[in-house]
Amino acid sequence: MKKLLIALLFLTGFSALAQETNNGKKLWAKSVLNEKAPKLVVEKWISKQPNTEGKFVLIDFWATWCGPCRAYIPVLNEIQKKYGDQLVIIGVSDETAEKVEAFNNPKIQYFEAIDTKAKVKNALEVTGIPHAILIDPKGIIHEMSNIIAIVGRPNVGKSTLFNRLTESRKAIVDDMSGVTRDRHYGVGEWTNRQFTVIDTGGYVANSEDVYEAAIREQVMIAIEEASVLVFMVDVTTGITDLDDDIAQVLRRSNKPVFVCANKVDNTALYNEIHTFYGFGLGEVYPLSSMTGSGTGELLDEVVKNFEDIPEEENQLPKITIAGRPNVGKSSLVNALIGKERNIVTANAGTTRDSIKIHYNQFGHEFMLIDTAGLRKKTKVKENLEFYSVMRTIKALEEADVVVLMIDAVEGIESQDINIFHLAEKNKKGIVILVNKWDLIEKNTQTMKAFEEQIHERIRPFTDVPIVFTSVLNKQRIFKAIEAALEVYKNRSKKIPTSKLNDVMLPLIEKFPPPALKGKHIKIKYITQINATSPMFAFFCNLPQYIKDPYKRFIENKLRENFDFSGAPIQIYFRQK
Repeated sequence: MKKLLIALLFLTGFSALAQETNNGKKLWAKSVLNEKAPKLVVEKWISKQPNTEGKFVLIDFWATWCGPCRAYIPVLNEIQKKYGDQLVIIGVSDETAEKVEAFNNPKIQYFEAIDTKAKVKNALEVTGIPHAILIDPKGIIHEMSNIIAIVGRPNVGKSTLFNRLTESRKAIVDDMSGVTRDRHYGVGEWTNRQFTVIDTGGYVANSEDVYEAAIREQVMIAIEEASVLVFMVDVTTGITDLDDDIAQVLRRSNKPVFVCANKVDNTALYNEIHTFYGFGLGEVYPLSSMTGSGTGELLDEVVKNFEDIPEEENQLPKITIAGRPNVGKSSLVNALIGKERNIVTANAGTTRDSIKIHYNQFGHEFMLIDTAGLRKKTKVKENLEFYSVMRTIKALEEADVVVLMIDAVEGIESQDINIFHLAEKNKKGIVILVNKWDLIEKNTQTMKAFEEQIHERIRPFTDVPIVFTSVLNKQRIFKAIEAALEVYKNRSKKIPTSKLNDVMLPLIEKFPPPALKGKHIKIKYITQINATSPMFAFFCNLPQYIKDPYKRFIENKLRENFDFSGAPIQIYFRQK
């Protein structure tokens, strides 16, 4: 339930959320957070009355004349489509039924109700539109997620502040402008209130540059998602035309905006902040994101706009997509989620940060992590790429399953093998995804020959799923995810001790370890060790005499009898 709530808050960026029962025309909602909702009565249903038992219900207050309301309709249509088995969306308007029924641009694909006397709106203390209220299946209302979006022109210190607020080094920082491209998320805490921080790329209005245009779209999405906006400006340069362009966008957002004059590294610069009052966006907060000076005062004011939502530790499977540059990692992410989440160009090295995405579609829920491409060390020449590589390695180390993408045209190269062994060394589940398969001239033996070539290069760990796909044509992309989730299940599989001994001991008795110096090795007992990846202990009289060939024999027998496809196995021989 909580996971669906978080997914909705990230997808919509709405400022508040309510629910309905099946008794007549009663809706359940609440005007006080974390308490049971009062009863509400719908004046008239335009659509059929929905069945809301055991579901979340999102009530969207809207009107046909409201431009922002109309802009939300496609988003709500998409959410209803994706989460229809867990969520009911109801659009409530105080206009006449005739006017609402005549409206079809865009067409509403969720449930609709009329509230001309504003009884529902008043009971929920809704004072303006667009406004939405979500109630969980227990009748408890939830309001805005605590999301801060940091926006500003390039190179004003947004990523440095992001790192400061999240107490991390997730965002890459460099003196060169335009380092951050995709938006990405971190979690911060202030005075026992948790919040999400969105770091965005530098906003450049009206630019035709392929990256800056894509960054602009990412910034607009972040503004829609956020509940609070932090507008970063540079005190050393004053107000620029780019700052004015961003200020205009923020004024139209109708969300709390905090103007932060960054790089106030000494008292002399403090007097320069007054020029930023010219934006007309309210108080200006001087700070230095590099040293942290002023961030406390900023957060004291920001958290006043928050509500308390207890955060859960993310227990979802983490699937990291890794590979050499330009093999199609970001394209795969965009194809899976059905929208341009990450920036994609023909240039290698477009992705610089590791981007985490909450995936919840078609009955599958997990964290999907897009990473920067890994080149050989000798080819890493920029500081930026060095940091990107470090982020990718960290994302790989934190993953449960690594999807290694290979370019079918170039074939499996030494760097692909290095990434494979890095994942294997860290005991991660592995799936090999051969992309651009549509560009290969094929016959009935092509796929088998390519698989044999891969197995030859990755020996001795060859029990790895291999999926051939074309991300561009969306061919077999969901098979890759199914394979990754199956590997996740194999990696966390626990074999009962009795079953393990019943299967393995007769095999060991039939093929015992070779005797060494006239001494016979007897394995008496086997158990699986409690760990995040498959780990087995074999208790015997002379563990020091067990050699690697016999260990590989034991591993092969474990794989034959218990499905551990894609999961590295660790085997230990211990003194009984």
